[in-house]
Amino acid sequence: MTRIVVLDYGSGNLRSAERALHHVGADVTVTADADAALEADGLVVPGVGAFAACMSGLSSVGGPRIIERRLAGGRPVLGICVGMQVLFDLGVEWGERTRGCGQWPGTIERIKADVLPHMGWNTVRAAAGSTLFAGLDADTRFYFVHSFGVRRWELEPSDVLAPPLVTWAHHGEDFVAAVENGALSATQFHPEKSGDAGATVLKNWLRSVAQ
Repeated sequence: MTRIVVLDYGSGNLRSAERALHHVGADVTVTADADAALEADGLVVPGVGAFAACMSGLSSVGGPRIIERRLAGGRPVLGICVGMQVLFDLGVEWGERTRGCGQWPGTIERIKADVLPHMGWNTVRAAAGSTLFAGLDADTRFYFVHSFGVRRWELEPSDVLAPPLVTWAHHGEDFVAAVENGALSATQFHPEKSGDAGATVLKNWLRSVAQ
């Protein structure tokens, strides 16, 4: 059975993520232990709330270094919601600028929409060749809860040999809904709250971890 650690740094729907991953066949541990996080087959980084608070909590358990070391060895990591946002360079919320993990270039900023937070079900435009969204129809809906996101993708395809697969959604304007980049994947939506569709995303990720 594939061993997954959900990183406990004081933020995120830890038990919901644990249950959802267990439901799709993973052996799940929720812990802040760095050794366990490094040794697991896959690491899930959840997150809810403010970018700055999440980065503070993540840093307190050595999260950025854990993520960096796993990726250096090609070991899978999945970020969820703010756990995706902290993977980018910078978060700007209410005038506060906070450095992220810097795995992807880009800034987390307030989405331009008439109604915020963006809360509820929405479709996505899955990237061609996506692993996460394999087997899902284009009208499949996922559950979002956020007011901030990545409004512009700052890495040009010509900048790298294998550019990340970027999935988009729309609420007022386009924003990044998911990214797949080798061992590093992330979703702005909550797969653990997205019913059968979210279970499929997690199952697809888990299958890629086991390969």
